[in-house]
Amino acid sequence: MRSLWLMPGQGGQKARMLAEVDPELKAQVETWTGVKLLDTEEGYQDSQQIQLSILLLQVEQIDQLQQLGWQPDLVAGHSLGVFGAAYAAKVIGKEDVFKLVALRAKLMQDSCPAGYGMGVIVGLSRPAVKKLVEQVHADDNPVYLSNQNAEMQNTISGKITAIQSVLELAKENGAAKAKLLKVPNPSHSPLMAAAAKKLQEFLQTLTLQAPECIYLTNFNGHATRKLQDVAYDLGNNLIHPVYWETMMQVALEYEPTVSCEFSPGTAFTRLLKAKMDQLQTVTLETMSIDDADFLFNKWEKK
Repeated sequence: MRSLWLMPGQGGQKARMLAEVDPELKAQVETWTGVKLLDTEEGYQDSQQIQLSILLLQVEQIDQLQQLGWQPDLVAGHSLGVFGAAYAAKVIGKEDVFKLVALRAKLMQDSCPAGYGMGVIVGLSRPAVKKLVEQVHADDNPVYLSNQNAEMQNTISGKITAIQSVLELAKENGAAKAKLLKVPNPSHSPLMAAAAKKLQEFLQTLTLQAPECIYLTNFNGHATRKLQDVAYDLGNNLIHPVYWETMMQVALEYEPTVSCEFSPGTAFTRLLKAKMDQLQTVTLETMSIDDADFLFNKWEKK
């Protein structure tokens, strides 16, 4: 059995998603970060609440699977998910990863005034979206092509007014979907450079180890086992697009037989199954750790 572990980022958070998390681990995270995790709809309007809570879900699931003896052969995280991926690959320790993400979330929250965000366009190729972005972008009305989630699904980041102009052009050019996302900052664009610089400075104070498995980088989609590549991905994640489509194409070259998507959500499993329908899949959003353990044991014996 060759396994690929997938870590989603923001978007799937919902009230009471921490209901079954170990209260001792939750309390530890609150002590390390100084953030009280509310696990409410109101709380999830706050970047630190969202990011720390998602990471908490993923870290607990990683710990549970690794305590049962399961280790990934490949890890891939989308945006915030890179921190769960790095933790699963044993690059970064538990306390450090939570402190790092708490800082990331605060920097993101403080990085831009109101009026900035992200949008998504479905049904147009990346080169087509790039041309639309170039038509609109201006120094006083910036917009950038950002994440490559799938071949025909890309995001844009920047000033809301510029994003809306690109979304209108996308609709005129036949996009199946073009809408604003509920993201209050222009993530994965050069507008996050100041936040990324501070994150890199904090990273330099931490002790990191080379990954114990293959790590797929957001910033170029490549596979690596080099610590310097993972550290660059963690520190500069905010200023580069997430090349998820490329990451998955590269992952499939390693011929995984099983994928496991960590909470919250199941979207990346659906995208992956569309590329390789023979892949056995586990989604921890919809099944227990015991169920996953049972399936892993079953598939390992084949």
